[in-house]
Amino acid sequence: MASSSYVWGEYTYPSPLKGYENAPPLSEEKNEDGKSFKNPVTGTLSKAYSEFPDPLEKGRRGGFDVHIYYLSNNDKQTRYAKELWERIRREFPELRIYRVWDKPVGPHPIAMFEVNLFTPAQFGAFIAWLAIYRGPLSALIHPNTVEDGEGLPFEDVEYRNHSQRAIWMGEKIPLDLDIFHRGE
Repeated sequence: MASSSYVWGEYTYPSPLKGYENAPPLSEEKNEDGKSFKNPVTGTLSKAYSEFPDPLEKGRRGGFDVHIYYLSNNDKQTRYAKELWERIRREFPELRIYRVWDKPVGPHPIAMFEVNLFTPAQFGAFIAWLAIYRGPLSALIHPNTVEDGEGLPFEDVEYRNHSQRAIWMGEKIPLDLDIFHRGE
């Protein structure tokens, strides 16, 4: 029997089995490869293929931000980052792409540029593409969540989105997360 939620540290997580509490047991039958399991056939794809799950932002901000970092004092990385930025603008004109910052901005301690993703299809296409084309650069992929009903301050939500919920490609860059709680 699945728990309704789990608490680890300061965060609470809903059960991954929420909505499947009364589902029949899964089969132990294996696929032809002898390793992977045969999954139940439902005849429909998960809604997550067509829309981001709650609490991901589905509006103006987009569901995910991708920050691509480079060392501004390294001429080769700077050139690569600017070429990658141009390629992204040409290859993915439907995405929102911001300017190239050559200095720290917000919680980002080194030079970077940002790309916003609005749909699961954009996420799947762009992140797969970026895995190949990001070269020597690191990328932070973080969700934008809407948690108004939870009563959490915006700064706490942003802190979690940039830390506990973050996904990294390449080397992890230490962010200045204190920025979300300065002035407290």
